[in-house]
Amino acid sequence: MAGTPFGIVHLDVPPVSSGLAVGSLVGGVVSILVSFLVICVGLVGGDGGVWAAGAFTLLGALTGAGAVVAGLLAMRQIRRPVTPPAVRFTGRGLAVAGVGCGAAGVLLSLVGVGLALLVSFA
Repeated sequence: MAGTPFGIVHLDVPPVSSGLAVGSLVGGVVSILVSFLVICVGLVGGDGGVWAAGAFTLLGALTGAGAVVAGLLAMRQIRRPVTPPAVRFTGRGLAVAGVGCGAAGVLLSLVGVGLALLVSFA
């Protein structure tokens, strides 16, 4: 500080993107891609397609649920106030997109296995 006998140093730490937010978005996109695989295998797979679609549905649902949980934790991490020397996290948009993609992946996986069951019984 100017005019005082001592100096005050304030270290400015730049904000960092939240790893949870990035992981949530990646998991959500993977969940959507797996759900498209579920739909394709369920519609084309024949008799064994229901089993394959069910296995991939489990993978898509677990990935999507993980993306939703990671996105919600990331939003909590980003929202938390910090004191100046601590690291501030950004990436709220990534977290929101991860939650949305994860939820869409879970729903599309369930629709895909429903279509597989419908095609196998028809």
